[in-house]
Amino acid sequence: MRVQLRQSGERSVAEVFARAQSTTDNVAFRMKLQWPACGICSFTLHRPFVCLECTFSGCWEDGHVTQHLHDSGHGFCVDASSGSLFCSACDDFVQHQKFSALYAKTVLATEERHTRFQVGKKAREHFKPWVPDHESISLLKDTDAVSCQGRRGLLNLGQTCYLNVVLQSFIHNPLLRNYFLSDTHNHKLCKIRDCVCCEMDKLFAEIYSTNTAPYGPVSLLASTWRASSELSGYAQQDAHEFFISALNQIHTNSRGSTNVSCNCIIHSTFSGQLQSEVKCGRCNNITRTIDPLLDVSMELKGKGNAGVSENTLAACLRRYTHPEKLGPNEYSCSKCGTDSHEATKRLSLRKLPPVLCFQLKRFEHNSTDKSAARKIDTPIRFPALLNMLEFTTVIAGMPESDEAGTGSPGADRMSDPGPETMYEYDLFAVINHEGQMNNGHYTNFARYCDEWYRFDDDKVHPSTLQDCLNSVAYMCFYVKRHLDYKPYQRPSYVLKRETEVVRAREREIEMEKEKEAARIREVEDALLATV
Repeated sequence: MRVQLRQSGERSVAEVFARAQSTTDNVAFRMKLQWPACGICSFTLHRPFVCLECTFSGCWEDGHVTQHLHDSGHGFCVDASSGSLFCSACDDFVQHQKFSALYAKTVLATEERHTRFQVGKKAREHFKPWVPDHESISLLKDTDAVSCQGRRGLLNLGQTCYLNVVLQSFIHNPLLRNYFLSDTHNHKLCKIRDCVCCEMDKLFAEIYSTNTAPYGPVSLLASTWRASSELSGYAQQDAHEFFISALNQIHTNSRGSTNVSCNCIIHSTFSGQLQSEVKCGRCNNITRTIDPLLDVSMELKGKGNAGVSENTLAACLRRYTHPEKLGPNEYSCSKCGTDSHEATKRLSLRKLPPVLCFQLKRFEHNSTDKSAARKIDTPIRFPALLNMLEFTTVIAGMPESDEAGTGSPGADRMSDPGPETMYEYDLFAVINHEGQMNNGHYTNFARYCDEWYRFDDDKVHPSTLQDCLNSVAYMCFYVKRHLDYKPYQRPSYVLKRETEVVRAREREIEMEKEKEAARIREVEDALLATV
């Protein structure tokens, strides 16, 4: 009976918290929602712990929820935000498969019921777990299980630490990992010369093999040098420059690669849209431009120019999206017909990509005096969970729309941004640069199965999230917690696979017809020869 009560309590807690997170009401209404308060100190709980045997909620850091369990004799409480179950008798968190499955199932069902913003008035499509059919089961029987450890160092091939850290960020990118491990690009079947996608396929096969010795990506480095002459040689290179070059090379050799509306793996993973709005100070006319986006490069304030409180990733994003005044000759209004002396420009993210890459510009170059170039070592605090709603077009442009006084600026903006959980990103990799510009070394942190590791070329060390957050970041990689999808539509790869099967069958039928026609001609020729 008590087990049923605890399961019912956890189900109720998970449903209430998930409903608060997934509500599709407007932002102003969400801001008015009151979070629960601690039953002892009345402090607002942004991470509430709830007793499963009564209605008490309390804070964890001050021990009020554990004090309640001890005084009341109750056995369990649960973290409403993560579903973690705490046992008072064990004085520790306990892992129970049934409770974890119950929490995940309840959160998913609640989100599905209360999410209606994706396609008109339709509700969210119900999740259907993959169940192998008889054909898949028969194929899996003939395969050998491989220990996919996914943690393997990369050899330094001569000042190639810049390459190793970017490759480690690719390896631990869940979308790229799923793409190459699903045999979507098979290097044994590809006929493209110096194909970087083939090299990536080989890299993932090596990383997820049983061999734990450090791997040297020699052929990948050679292909990169042949494709990008500016990166060839054993001189020190910039990790961000190699990152952009690698994205372009993988895009060029990928399936579905086009110059317009590309749906290759690179654009499906990293591509977003950056919107630029220039507002005329005379007539309030707004000129809007939309550009593609693969990463976000942000300037850092110099030492002493900003307080410690402003040295955060969120502050850099606010400066990036903050309106800036343009000079008298930098903008000409198409409505006024004359150069505007007052104009403001504002950037915002119109479309968020599944994977967000941030580059913090730590290297300053002086165009007149190259010897004056320096590195900015100011530490920038970055979070493990990042909410990008504030920096999107739907939110960042609202004040400007109201000031314009016309309906046109906000006409193409969504009136409802949807639940905030759709804008949340989880940190999965960080690239660090140690030393100075001409004498430095790259290392990186990466997350694998909710555990953090530090990669230093061929050396792999277990680490913690706190160590990663305390590091001086040069590039940060975030993956979207909830990926967007088109509901009630079959995935394009399924349709493509079915189309290929139909075409193969049609080719077989055509070949059979040609063989039959050739056989009939041979018979006719034989009959004519006898006559």
